[in-house]
Amino acid sequence: MIGTDARRTDSVEATERLGEALAPALRVGDVVVLQGDLGAGKTRFVSGLARGLTPGARVRSPSFTLVNEYRGPASRLTLYHLDLYRLGTGEVDGLGLEEYAEQGALAVEWGDRLPAAWSEDALTLVFDVLADDARVISASASRGRGLELLAAWRALPELA
Repeated sequence: MIGTDARRTDSVEATERLGEALAPALRVGDVVVLQGDLGAGKTRFVSGLARGLTPGARVRSPSFTLVNEYRGPASRLTLYHLDLYRLGTGEVDGLGLEEYAEQGALAVEWGDRLPAAWSEDALTLVFDVLADDARVISASASRGRGLELLAAWRALPELA
């Protein structure tokens, strides 16, 4: 990875606010890869992303549906929330990622299961649990649009 940056959040709400603050930087075709253990805060972060794009969005983990879509009547962008936990690497190819990327931005939990071509231009966020609700979220990118999103991440204000 060329660039990295880490942020600490000390509450569920702070994790969500971080996602909400990043949401305006997203555009069609963007991929945000989310990695971390179960319960690390990935879905909470996506809740913030969705709220930043679609006020009032209620986010649920797509563990069993695989893909959830968030778009409100005034939303400028559709957010596709994918959870690849239950899939093997070969099964991801059949999800139709190209169609989702043509219509909106992708937030992909367990994104390490994406084919390499999908993660090359992505912003990758790794969630590490410190204690209770405290997290360190490390952002990295290696090229293209991922680096632009990393710059947007770095420009976010410190959120309490």
